[in-house]
Amino acid sequence: MDRNEVTQKIISAKVRNKLTWSDIAKKIGQSKEWTTAAMLGQMTLNLEQATVAKSLFSLTDEETAWLQIVPYKGSLPTAVPTDPLIYRWYEIVSVYGTTIKELIHEEFGDGIMSAIDFSMDIQRQADPKGDRVNVVLSGKFLPYKQY
Repeated sequence: MDRNEVTQKIISAKVRNKLTWSDIAKKIGQSKEWTTAAMLGQMTLNLEQATVAKSLFSLTDEETAWLQIVPYKGSLPTAVPTDPLIYRWYEIVSVYGTTIKELIHEEFGDGIMSAIDFSMDIQRQADPKGDRVNVVLSGKFLPYKQY
């Protein structure tokens, strides 16, 4: 048994029970973005959250314990993603990464945007030319310090 097997069981139960990530998030008590990442094995659940997941997905005690262990982060199987939607994110970073870096450094100075003190919001934005995906990423700025 490992965390990947638990993830597959969660996805199977989600499909079988016709749940949405939003439904699951409401029961877990977190955002749909964080909850989805957690159910896909990228976040650590506390005991209360893991207990809810156990009930939702009919998990065993061992499977529930895996939800509370700090995971190995990074879910992509290859360096360059092959899934078209994920590849477009890779393309965005490849094309606009230096622009994002320059603008963050100009505004904040030498440092990084945290992916730990971080939030994400994904919403559908109606548009007469075709609905748009509105993604907001918000991470704390962490300046490099001199020592």
